[in-house]
Order: sequence, then C-alpha cells, then structure tokens
Amino acid sequence: MTELLFPVVLLANGLSAGVLAWGLLGGWPLMRSLPGDRYVELHAFFATRYDPFMPVCMVVTVVGDLLLGLTRPGAASAALVYLAAVLTVAGIVISLVKNVPVNKWVLSLDPDELPDDFAERDPRAGWGLWNRRRSVLVMAAFLVNCVALGFAL
Repeated sequence: MTELLFPVVLLANGLSAGVLAWGLLGGWPLMRSLPGDRYVELHAFFATRYDPFMPVCMVVTVVGDLLLGLTRPGAASAALVYLAAVLTVAGIVISLVKNVPVNKWVLSLDPDELPDDFAERDPRAGWGLWNRRRSVLVMAAFLVNCVALGFAL
C-alpha cells in the first residue's frame, strides 16, 4: 500500500505546492500591480481555475499522509507524514477562513462596475498575507513528505 500511497501523496502535494509557489512568484505580484478593475478580473479568472483542483489536491495529501502514518512501520517516517498532514490542514484552514471568502466576494464583483468604496475594501493586502502563509505551509508539507519518503526507502 505504501508503494502506491507515497507517489499519490507526492503528486497531490507537489501539484498544490507548485501552484502556490507559482502564485507567490508570478500570480500575486501581477495581481498586486494591477488597477482595481483588472485585479478583480484576473483574481476571478484564477479563482475559477483552481477550484476544485487545489482543494482536491490538498485533501488527497492529508488523507494520504494519514494513511501512510498508519501503515508505516518506521517511527521517523510516520512522524514526518503526520507533520506534513498537519501543515497541509493548516493551509486548508487558512484557505477556508481567509482566502475563500475573499475569492467569493471578488467573484461577486463586476470589474466594470466596482463599488465606490472599493479602494477602502480592496482585499489584496490581507489576501496576499494569508496566501503567503498557506503557501509556505503547503510547500513545507511537500518538503517534509519528500524527507519522509527518504526515511521510508
């Protein structure tokens, strides 16, 4: 079972970490630099492309890590996959509590008819901060999963 689970976990975790890394390196700097209407348009575009892809990858990572922890005979490897699961769950919690509400609000906006108070309500600073945090957590989970695989080999 482990021989099948590790590749699935690494694939799912690697895809989610990769997308979040891309967001930190390219997507977020671009969104931050745009005027409000273009930002809303681009944020909505990205938000509809990564759902449900990202949530599925993150849930597969957590479930796979938990299963690996239960089936791994080595204590070090089991401890590491449990740590990776916790890191990924933290990323999921941030997504659900901080990022998803902003995504929903941005999706409800018409880029051509932004609210008069958009400048005051512009969510970019807060969204960017929480996006960085969840990105670091999920990328750390990927690193931990890679180390766990090393112990398992």
